[in-house]
Amino acid sequence: MDFKKTILWAVFSMSGLMLYNNWQVHEGKPSLFGGAPASSPVAADKTTIGGKVDVPMQAAGAPAVAVTPVLSGGTIEGAEKFTLQNDVLALEISASGANVIDAKLLKELTAEKNPVELFQYTPTHKYFARSGLISLNNNDLPNHTSTFKLVQSGKDGSGRPFAVLASERNGVKLEKTFILNPGSYVVDVGHRVTQTTSNPNPIVLYTEIVRDASQEQKIGPFGGAFSASTFTGPAAYTDKEKFNKLEFSAIDKNKITIPTQVAAGEPAWIAMVQHYFASAWIPGDKDARDIYVGRIDNGLYRIGMQTPLGVVAPGTTVVEKARLFVGPQEEKVLETIAPGFELLKDYGYLTIIAKPIFWLLEKIHGYVGNWGWSIILLTILIKLVFFPLSAASYKSMARMKEVQPRLVAMKEQYKGEPQKLNQAMMEMYRKEKINPLGGCLPVVIQIPVFISLYWVLLSSVEMRGAPWVLWIHDLSVPDPYYILPIIMAISMFVQTKLNPTPPDPIQAKVMMYMPIVFSIMFFFFPAGLVLYWVTNNLLSIAQQWQINQMFGKKPAK
Repeated sequence: MDFKKTILWAVFSMSGLMLYNNWQVHEGKPSLFGGAPASSPVAADKTTIGGKVDVPMQAAGAPAVAVTPVLSGGTIEGAEKFTLQNDVLALEISASGANVIDAKLLKELTAEKNPVELFQYTPTHKYFARSGLISLNNNDLPNHTSTFKLVQSGKDGSGRPFAVLASERNGVKLEKTFILNPGSYVVDVGHRVTQTTSNPNPIVLYTEIVRDASQEQKIGPFGGAFSASTFTGPAAYTDKEKFNKLEFSAIDKNKITIPTQVAAGEPAWIAMVQHYFASAWIPGDKDARDIYVGRIDNGLYRIGMQTPLGVVAPGTTVVEKARLFVGPQEEKVLETIAPGFELLKDYGYLTIIAKPIFWLLEKIHGYVGNWGWSIILLTILIKLVFFPLSAASYKSMARMKEVQPRLVAMKEQYKGEPQKLNQAMMEMYRKEKINPLGGCLPVVIQIPVFISLYWVLLSSVEMRGAPWVLWIHDLSVPDPYYILPIIMAISMFVQTKLNPTPPDPIQAKVMMYMPIVFSIMFFFFPAGLVLYWVTNNLLSIAQQWQINQMFGKKPAK
């Protein structure tokens, strides 16, 4: 048996399986390798909206909090709206609950040159952020259903746009202050709670993000096969448990594992993630907090965090600050916002390789200013790093090609005697100093690099809408004319011809059809990924041809 071909076939099969698994996850389907085990599940919240209670239930381990508020506010659809805008973000805040119901990313454009609308509250799609108060034995406090009035708006002393909205119920006044900083996707949100009643109770502040389970809307030319989310759903981060993604289907089945209690001083945040974009509440970390997640009727899901404010004494005020992020998953920006926040940009299980690859790709882009040329230069650098291994591989394959006629003769000589055939082959390999597995190592090593780059190009919002040359106007979606996949198929066919032909006819046919199979698969991959593979193939062909020329002059004895 030809061991090298067997190993190569196994490697290609495994890589195909891993890519298919990535595609499954990408399309929102469960991984072939299973997910995290379901232990200590958090109960799903089945409260309803549409005029009924949907104020959060108490989180696991939280102080006892009654949750039967009187909903006297109006509907979001009919409520007055207030706008807040800086140079990158435009928000719409509803007087009903002072909820952030619309967010436009002014520098992320659709095909129609309109800003991407991340938060929406429409009949077909709901995705928004809200907050409010709950308390023990006093259920009618200002919450996300209350009617708020605009108290003040404009620009503060630093020139930052702001808005203050207030609502009062049963002697408790809640003022929400929203402040936008220049060039930032982070909204500073202050919750100012003033107590006037003579019989106060412990108060808890909740902040949550709500959305339906639909995939994000297709966005113009970015709405091809890869506009769908690599992951869409809630996520939570704590310093102890790190990053946890929560599938909508797992919430439905009550099979989710999140850390429900966060100690005082421990960094933590909750988020709603989708392809390229995310939103998140980042509370202060001075107090203990509780995380909860659940399904609301009418097809909405939420993830939130409760922060106990304690007993607010009569005539006093407590202020709790939080930050609301609504924006693209730009890695260098995420890293500056909160601990672990860069994990919103998810590279999958090869993050340890993918992050350095993106770092290097970003550095190259800083010099050349074009992501397509950056991918080509990155490929050349990767090829140089692997050059010693690749050279040894091609030398081994060239030597195997030289002795190919002898292998064919041996198979005829020892037909029906596999044990003698293997002994003769091993003896020949020993005398000719050929390692039959020598051509496999570089392939095996480059598979993780290839899959890591797959996630880098798929997850990086920097590639969204990034042109290369001529017909490639967006490296994050498939080549519209399939020119790159066709070039890749030709390059793989040339590589096959440069390699020794397997003596087994069936194996030879498999190797011949492999370029076609891989090319069909690459028709649906982002153009940036195919560009990497084409460049890698062309460099490999040049290197392999040169080595074949060198060794072709020294035929085996």
